[in-house]
Order: sequence, then C-alpha cells, then structure tokens
Amino acid sequence: MSRTKGDEEEYWNSSKFKAFTFDDEDDELSQLKESKRAVNSLRDFVDDDDDDDLERVSWSGEPVGRRTRLGSFQSLSDALSDTPAKSYAPELGRPKGEYKDYSNDWSISDTVRRLRKGKVCSLERFRSLQDKLQLLEEAVSVHDGNVITAVLIFLKRTLSKEILFRELELRQVALRHLIHFLKEIGDQKLLVDLFRFLDRTEELALSHYREHLNIQDPEKRKEFLKTCIGLPFSAEDSAHVQDHYTLLERQIIIEANDRHLELAGQTEIFRKHPRKASILNMPLVTTLFYSCFYHYTEAEGTFSSPVNLKKTFKIPDKQYVLTALAARAKLRAWHDVDALFTTKNWLGYTKKRAPIGFHRVVEILHKNSAPVQILQEYVNLVEDVDTKLNLATKFKCHDVVIDTCRDLKDRQQLLAYRSKVDKGSAEEEKIDAFLSSSQIRWKN
Repeated sequence: MSRTKGDEEEYWNSSKFKAFTFDDEDDELSQLKESKRAVNSLRDFVDDDDDDDLERVSWSGEPVGRRTRLGSFQSLSDALSDTPAKSYAPELGRPKGEYKDYSNDWSISDTVRRLRKGKVCSLERFRSLQDKLQLLEEAVSVHDGNVITAVLIFLKRTLSKEILFRELELRQVALRHLIHFLKEIGDQKLLVDLFRFLDRTEELALSHYREHLNIQDPEKRKEFLKTCIGLPFSAEDSAHVQDHYTLLERQIIIEANDRHLELAGQTEIFRKHPRKASILNMPLVTTLFYSCFYHYTEAEGTFSSPVNLKKTFKIPDKQYVLTALAARAKLRAWHDVDALFTTKNWLGYTKKRAPIGFHRVVEILHKNSAPVQILQEYVNLVEDVDTKLNLATKFKCHDVVIDTCRDLKDRQQLLAYRSKVDKGSAEEEKIDAFLSSSQIRWKN
C-alpha cells in the first residue's frame, strides 16, 4: 500500500528501520532466502563445521519468514555517519514561519553539505527537474546514504512515478537506495510498480512473495503462497516456494488433528507433554522435531509421519538422525534411540552406525541425562581412541576408561585413573586386578 508523508518521517525517527550503506551487497533474494533457510535449505545443517547448530532443535522455533536482526541503530545516522542522529524528512515539509529560511541563498552543494551535518534544510526551492536531478547527483557524489534517501523522499513526493523511475534507471546508486527505502517502509505497491517499469521480473516476484508476511490467517496465507508458485523465480527458488506452500499445507492439517487430540485428552503423549505452541508457520526443522516428538511411530502414509516429512522435503540423513535423536532422547525413549542407529546387512547381522558420529550421539545423550550404561555403550562405539578416552573420563564411564587403558597396555594412565574412582568400589577392584595381572604386557 502507499505510504503517507508521516510514514516517511517515521523512517527517520524509528530505530526499527535499517539503513542502506555503500558497503551493503545487493540482496534481492533476501526475503526468499529466509524461507529457504527455514523450509528446505539444509546445506548449512549437513556441513561438519555446523554440527553444533544441528542438534539445537526445540519446540520454540522462529516462524517461517521472520527476520532476525543482529542489532539495531538508534537512528539511520548512527549507522551511516559520525554526526548525531537528525531527522531530515520532517524538515522537508515544515510550515513556513517556524524558522527564518535562508535556504534561497544556498547552492545545491551548500544544501547537501547542511544535510550531511544534520542541519535544518528545506528542499522546496528546487522546483525544476534539472535542479532536482542535480541535487540528487550531488547527494550521490558525497556517498552519504542519509542524504541520498532524504533527497529521494523529496523527489518521490514532487515527481510523477514515470519521471522518477525513468531518471533513477539512469542512476543505479540512487535506484538501489530507493529500492532499499521502499522495502524498509513496506511500500509494496510502489516497489512493484518500480520493478515492473524496470522489467525486473524476479524482483517483482519476490516483492509479491514477501506480502505473505502480512497475512496472519493460515488458510489465507496458504492460498496466497499458492499464487506465488507460478511466478518467474529462478528454478531453485521456485522449488523453495513450492516447499513453503507444501509445508504450511501440512502444518494446517497436523495442527487441526493434534489440537483435537489434545482437547480430547485421550492420547498419552499429549497428556504427559502438552504442546507449548502451535505448529503453524514453523520452520521445517522444528516441524520435523515436533513430528519426531509426537508422531514418531506413525505410518509413512500420514502427513505427520517423520519419515514422510523426510522423503517429501528430501531431508538429509544426517539432519534427520540428529533431529530424531534430540526428540527421542528428550522423551528418554532409549529403545527408539537404539533402533535409530541399528542397521542390518543382507546376511541378517546387525551393526551400529551413526552418520553424525558416535561422539555427537554421546554428547546429546548426556545432555538428556541418559543412564551411564547407555552412555558407555555409545562411548565404546567411538572409533578414535583419544576421543573415546576423553568422553569416557568426562562423563565418568569408568569401565570404558579402564578397559581402554588395558587394551592400550598403558599402566601409568590406569594407575592415575585409580585415584578418580571411589575407594572400595567395583571399579577400583577391577583396576587392581588388571594392574596385578601377569597376563598383560604393559608398555610402561
């Protein structure tokens, strides 16, 4: 919708708006990439360096499409200059008589210089198109985002759309500032008109897609997303928009069914663990965690089945295992944890396998207060000896430490560990039996 002059003034006075700077990279896909990360871009989750993020799945995810800011400035000037924050836009339309106006004596460069210093400055005397464009070019030349935006607000108010768009097409720096400003104040109508004029179809599609953030009703949001599916995105982004629609469609079905089950009070899992929030508009990983928590044993044919979600959204094994492990360990469903890592070969032999590494399994199990017997089983499966010893020592898996020292024939380390177990305990007796054994050829 279009914005009033008051809305534009709010841009300068509110810290919620982020300023454009010359260091910013063009981020035309930023809004859709938000959905990518939340819905189906799991590449970040499967790199080894990002393993720590993978297990941090809980029932408190951010809704799809919500922006996360690293911080905010008190004003645009805080972000862009060393001068104190000033509000330029309100001065553009200040009623005459409130201050003595010397602006008729100022040249274009004087005007821009005053704007940079945050001083009161009226731009109304620049009436001709030539003067307005010279003012804009002078603003661009000083590389001050605040000044450029102040001049653009003035031009937006005093020029027709057609002339403004035509002139900005020839001035790419100013054009980028205007696009950023319109995105920040949410003037979708003018932004769409601008992209249509520039024949930038992908940005046009993104601007249309972004409007889903303003739709609160889940059914209406779903129908709106459906209208986005055929828009001219790139092939990759089209797939993500489709996934966003499919995810919300499923969440609506799951939410309605689970709300009914919870209210009926006849399903044990919902009685023991009441839901903390609605599943609607949650990211894919949060939805998977929810499914593994409440619907783990459901048949693949149901929408709420974790396996169904995995196949539909092509979730990598590593992400699936981490999420399922976090959910089942939280419920202390140790049998499910065991089954998650047990594989069977064609001869019928079983073997434990962990695509995330057993050291990660141990950390997550310990975080969820797994019994020491279970911890020891998985610590023993860690292949690297040093890692195994460190984990066993850290989590007091005494038998693993003792047996590993024996296997390494490291008498000194075993002797040192003896002081860490309780006196008269079975572990101390075991250590003493090994130390006195004539069958072991110690290396030290």
